[in-house]
Amino acid sequence: MKATGFISLWTLVSLPCGQLANPAEHEDVVKHAIKLHRGKGAVATQRKQWVLESCRKLSGLLRQKNVVLNKLKNAIRAVEKDAGLSDDEKLFQVHTFEIFQKELNESENSVFQAIHGLQRALQGDYKDVVNMKESSRQRLEALREAAIKEEMEYVELLAAEKHQVEALKSMQHQNRSLSILDEILEDVRKAADRLEEEIEEHAFDDNKSVRGVNFEAVLRLEEDEANSKINASKREVEDDLGLSMLIDSQNNQYILTKPRDSTIPRADHHFIKDIVTIGMLSLPCGWLCTTIGLPTMFGYIICGVLLGPSGLNSIKSIVQVETLGEFGVFFTLFLVGLEFSPERLRKVWKISLQGPCYMTVLMIAFGLLWGHLLQIRPTQSVFISTCLSLSSTPLVSRFLAGSVRGDKEGDIDYSSVLLGMLVMQDVQLGLFIAVMPTLIQAGVNTHSSVFKEILRILILIGQILFSLAAVFLICLVIKTYLIGPYYRKLHAESKGNKEILILGITAFIFLMLTITELLDVSMELGCFLAGALISSQGHMITEEIMSCIEPIRDFLAIIFFASIGLHVFPTFVIYELTVLLFLTLSVVIMKFVLAVFVLSLILPKTSQYIKWIVSAGLAQVSEFSFVLGSRARRAGIISREVYLLILSVTTLSLLLAPALWRAATMKCVPRPERRSST
Repeated sequence: MKATGFISLWTLVSLPCGQLANPAEHEDVVKHAIKLHRGKGAVATQRKQWVLESCRKLSGLLRQKNVVLNKLKNAIRAVEKDAGLSDDEKLFQVHTFEIFQKELNESENSVFQAIHGLQRALQGDYKDVVNMKESSRQRLEALREAAIKEEMEYVELLAAEKHQVEALKSMQHQNRSLSILDEILEDVRKAADRLEEEIEEHAFDDNKSVRGVNFEAVLRLEEDEANSKINASKREVEDDLGLSMLIDSQNNQYILTKPRDSTIPRADHHFIKDIVTIGMLSLPCGWLCTTIGLPTMFGYIICGVLLGPSGLNSIKSIVQVETLGEFGVFFTLFLVGLEFSPERLRKVWKISLQGPCYMTVLMIAFGLLWGHLLQIRPTQSVFISTCLSLSSTPLVSRFLAGSVRGDKEGDIDYSSVLLGMLVMQDVQLGLFIAVMPTLIQAGVNTHSSVFKEILRILILIGQILFSLAAVFLICLVIKTYLIGPYYRKLHAESKGNKEILILGITAFIFLMLTITELLDVSMELGCFLAGALISSQGHMITEEIMSCIEPIRDFLAIIFFASIGLHVFPTFVIYELTVLLFLTLSVVIMKFVLAVFVLSLILPKTSQYIKWIVSAGLAQVSEFSFVLGSRARRAGIISREVYLLILSVTTLSLLLAPALWRAATMKCVPRPERRSST
């Protein structure tokens, strides 16, 4: 009885595989097999006859396969002994026979795998979801491996076809005399083939067996065209150039980063269209905000909202747009450092160091208190508090551009204090990113490892402090020995040509960015320090460099603020408007009160009046909370709901920031002027 059941399994799979029947016949076979499996609807003689006939067909197919394999072996031996064939031709024919052998063996293996899968499914419990999930996973892995093998075989067939075409061309060339031009073209063709073989990277074959690499099914999406003929011709071109978009089962979209054939130039047309669209729509949005008295940056954010997933959803290369926008942050912080001379930094360094540290500690303390009352995990409370303690450096630098600043002797300029504290927060950002892996482990470890986690965090803090000391030591060496001769050389080479000056300054920014990145410190700090080092060379140099870099900064800043708008979801804000307004006002008021309290403790008595405007500049949440929130969500520190709340609170706090800043400047900025006039 067991043997009969096993043969039935063989028959159920082998019959549709071995014979190309129509769909109606397949359906009849399946229904009949189900009746046989259940033991109903068929007499014993019919069942026995059906099984024997199906087994006879399967055994016949296997015998035919063995006969064909023997003929292929004989053909291979005959080719190897044929003296009339060249070595290349022998290799080509043998390789073709081997491909066909592999096809036959793989087809037979597929039959066995299907039978084993069916047997495993029949032995399982249909009520057990876990068992069905495991069976589905195993079938999926088998299909992925089969697809990879078939893809490799297809590539081999393409190579064989190409070799056959080349052989025919070679025979035709031998039968007729070649002109000088034909000989030149033939030499060029051979050189081009060698070049392609040299530069081609076998990334697929080299990485498919690497540990941690998974095979996945993807969809290849072609662009829609009204004309089907144009679409067909375009598809042929894109198949050759690899410009189509790929989508995996998790709805992640991929574009080409490095082509197989590097001799043909390519461009990401989706990315080009995205940048063009952002540039065109940013103009009316910026004009609108200027008309109603808001900073233009909010117009750029609105542009991102309109074009992003919550709007028209026309931005295809979101990751690429965000990456380009990061350069806007780099150049913005460079210009901030260019205005922030080392003398001013030396004047407020204690306040800049102490203020953000005290505020972060107080925010974490309040976060742990509220987390305890609301029964939130400590790791989640620490993350949310630290994330909300950061303030936006690009936004505040825009506020400070063109503001009236008091540099009265004996007073501390509020812009120096504010920028110094923001730069220190950027350093804290790098520290927090370094500590995040420990937070992830602390979230899953038991209470017995608390002391180990605390020790690990302290070690990380020590490493960051050591890195900061190394960074400032490098800056001291550059300022003393390198930056002066470097700029004089740039200035001498760039007379009548600003390209060398712009390129030299950009290269210096990227050098400082790379140094801080290698030392595990925030890249933003490197950009700021690059500006501060150049500003030490004098006011005239600062003005010259600023006039060259500002247009680049302005364009990249548009992309950056538009990329922020891509992560703003108005529908979610509208649905939860009451809760979000309450949370946003609570965060803004708490940050403002804490900043006033901390600055009251550390500012000199003669400069206490600037605490209001500095606190107003700090009373919003940094756009880097988007980055931290996305990393924390992927790591499982926070849930999807908390992530959306952080994004919404950050957005609303940035929208409230101009009103609070304007109110603070109207009240506080005239005060030092009145003091100086008496």
